[in-house]
Amino acid sequence: MPPISDEDWADVVSKELPSKDDAVIQKYLQNRQALIDEEKKQRSDYTFRQRLSPIAKKACDIVDRIRDHEKQTVWTSEVEEQIAQQVAVTVHPGMMFSLAKEKMESTNLWKIVRRMPKGALLHSHCDAMVDFDYILELLLTTPGMHIACPGSHLATAEARKEEGVSIQFRAINHTEGSLWKDDYKPGTFVLMTKAADDYPDGGRSGFLEWLKSRCTINQADALEQHHGVAEIWRKFVKCFEVIGAMIHYEPIWRAFLQRLMSQLVEDGVYWVEIRFAWPPNYCREGCEEPEPDYNHMFQVIEEEVAKFQATEAGQTFWGLRMIWTALRGLGSRPIVQSMDDCIATKLAWPHLLAGFDLVGPEDAGRPLADLLPELFWFRKQCALEGANIPFFFHAGETLGDGDSTDQNLFDALLLGTRRIGHGFSLFKHPRLIDAVKDKRILVESCPISNEILRLTGSIMQHPLPALLARGVPCALCNDDPAILGQDTAGMTHDFWQALQGWENLGLAGLGSLAENSVRWAAFEDQDSEAWTRDIRVATVGGGTKAAHLRQWAVEWELFCVWIVTEYGETEFGEKHNGGVHVEAMGR
Repeated sequence: MPPISDEDWADVVSKELPSKDDAVIQKYLQNRQALIDEEKKQRSDYTFRQRLSPIAKKACDIVDRIRDHEKQTVWTSEVEEQIAQQVAVTVHPGMMFSLAKEKMESTNLWKIVRRMPKGALLHSHCDAMVDFDYILELLLTTPGMHIACPGSHLATAEARKEEGVSIQFRAINHTEGSLWKDDYKPGTFVLMTKAADDYPDGGRSGFLEWLKSRCTINQADALEQHHGVAEIWRKFVKCFEVIGAMIHYEPIWRAFLQRLMSQLVEDGVYWVEIRFAWPPNYCREGCEEPEPDYNHMFQVIEEEVAKFQATEAGQTFWGLRMIWTALRGLGSRPIVQSMDDCIATKLAWPHLLAGFDLVGPEDAGRPLADLLPELFWFRKQCALEGANIPFFFHAGETLGDGDSTDQNLFDALLLGTRRIGHGFSLFKHPRLIDAVKDKRILVESCPISNEILRLTGSIMQHPLPALLARGVPCALCNDDPAILGQDTAGMTHDFWQALQGWENLGLAGLGSLAENSVRWAAFEDQDSEAWTRDIRVATVGGGTKAAHLRQWAVEWELFCVWIVTEYGETEFGEKHNGGVHVEAMGR
């Protein structure tokens, strides 16, 4: 067909092509918007959006504008390609966190999200919470810390990459021998400062760089796709093996807790529930012999929380509780022993222990269906001892569909879990989604962890938006930030990724996720009925949870006022210097 002539095109425009104001087009657009609005009524954040104050709505609009501007000027496809070309690794399309971390921290959107009241951190693993730059320097300045290689020596580059490492306190300083020579006797402890100074590639600075590389997943680890999911998980597990008992010594443990709480409060996190899976290797100050139980460790938690809350910075910190975890890959006897220790610790420190979970690589560990005998024994023993220890199970942290790991989701629900850790594969199960909503089970979602550990290529491919669209209650969490590259205990990186990546979320959606974290936090022991009731009644209840929800709502409103004051009079969200500064929770 010949091309349309200018004369014919002018005739089409003037006589046949309807304008956007035409009645039929307007009717279509009305029906289109009605369909979109109807779908949004199913979203988990719909009620939260309906309750937004006028100032909060304005703040959300401002953040949308800033986000759109930064997408056009900061996060263009050209910029992503330039960043990708700066690293000498095979880059998976869209995998941007490791590459973009430094750049994201310089944006206006980062400044806003950093200041946001994030509520509670519900899914985090103890040994992987505090930045290793701080931990390693602490190890070198704490008297008596030693390092050993249990199985071989560290004389070669390959050995330093793969061999195991053990760091512990020793009452007498051992300075004989060298880890870095092939005549080293395996398992011999060497004073850590000596080992650092003798490091063959750069002395102490090289030692710190090497040891940190053994505790973290670096950019190359995160981006080299040809190794696959199994290899990145192998590296991840080996990080925990090297970290081992690093913080399981009283002086380190106390400093760790102070650093953790300080970083959380600075990031707008007021409450944290920490999963820990420690063997009985915790030692008091000056002692090599491990404690026979977990009582002193929990006593230190209580003392350090009270100490922090007595400071000016700690006035806004609500507190913390631990979630006991057993390694799902172990046999029946060690798991039952761990469960028994959990019950004993709960009876001694009921206010500090919130629940029980099983951790470790889900695909490689025992599925919940295989652990039913141990779990039913545990539930029976809790009833006999009068110990209220609910389940907060990891489940569905997998790419599988219908395999035993994916089916952990069914067992977690049937076993009465109050929250689901990760729930990555939940979006594939429509019946389970309905059940999760009916039972008011929250999904603890960890987007950056899922990206770094190869479950998803980028935030844009993450299934959390599908869960939110179907009305599933969710909260954002950071999982293992010290290992995964966030370098802080806070959650701003995960919050930023979600806000920048998902247009349907926006600041209001982010606020809903933060409110959910408070709503589903285990502030105190409750039976199932009281737990569900307090989640349902939210701010109108009369208990601890309702009080904290009301506190968070005040901070959210102050945060929105700050956004409008700082950014409301600029075209693209650049800081307005003439605004009134609003302090939220002392930050």
